[in-house]
Amino acid sequence: MLKFNQGGTVITKINTKHPAGTFCWAELCAKDWQAAKQFYTQLFDWSFDDQPIGEDMYYTMLKKQGDDIAAMYQLPESMSEMPTHWLLYIAVDDVDQSTELAKSLGATVLAGPHDVMTAGRMVMLQEPGGATFALWQAGEHIGAKRVQELNLPYWFELVSKDMQKSRDFYCQLFGWQFEVKPMEGMDYTLFTIDEQPIAGMLEMTNEWPDDIPPHWMPYFAVADCDQAVAKATQLNGAICVPATDIPDVGRFSVITDPQGAVFSILKSTIDELT
Repeated sequence: MLKFNQGGTVITKINTKHPAGTFCWAELCAKDWQAAKQFYTQLFDWSFDDQPIGEDMYYTMLKKQGDDIAAMYQLPESMSEMPTHWLLYIAVDDVDQSTELAKSLGATVLAGPHDVMTAGRMVMLQEPGGATFALWQAGEHIGAKRVQELNLPYWFELVSKDMQKSRDFYCQLFGWQFEVKPMEGMDYTLFTIDEQPIAGMLEMTNEWPDDIPPHWMPYFAVADCDQAVAKATQLNGAICVPATDIPDVGRFSVITDPQGAVFSILKSTIDELT
């Protein structure tokens, strides 16, 4: 479980269970799985374990100090038109029940619900605002075994074309609360559970390219944003937003990996991470 000090900083790690309504897993769906593995393991100093899931198919567990923290796999030829992307999972107690509620709130079921052997049960959904995400009911696999550490998924951000529609959907599905925080040139929506931050949301304005759909994006915690940007560049990543300070939050950058998947990195000034 999560525990917080008076300042809201997490002081213990989730290592046995992700509470319902919190992000529990990040998965890269890659056009070139081997190339993606080289990029991310070098960037974040991860190890990996390639687990066979079919003929010439593998599900790669990405690891920090031997613990599963994320995953990736090769997109099959039947999905060759799909771009490389990160898919984020949110923990629930009952996938089937949550799926029915999501459908009643306007979501579209893209895959599932189905069992992933004995690991757990999942469904992939597209919410009314257009972003895709997944639900995870843990079996033998809880999801990420480490949180609130460097080189791990640390923050989760929704980019929506209709913030009210997306906000209403997630708050009704997961019981999230929200707070709108004015930022330079925009409003930023902070999603919370019991007043603790879970995720954020910003609106896609007319300045955004038409070919970028609504999406969830992971932020990975790093010890030094500028050094991580330089390393990503050396590994042939493209910098979408250069290292930039966010007052009272930290320093971040938005990066595209060599295959086009978008993610962010963040040096937090809120939490002391190791």
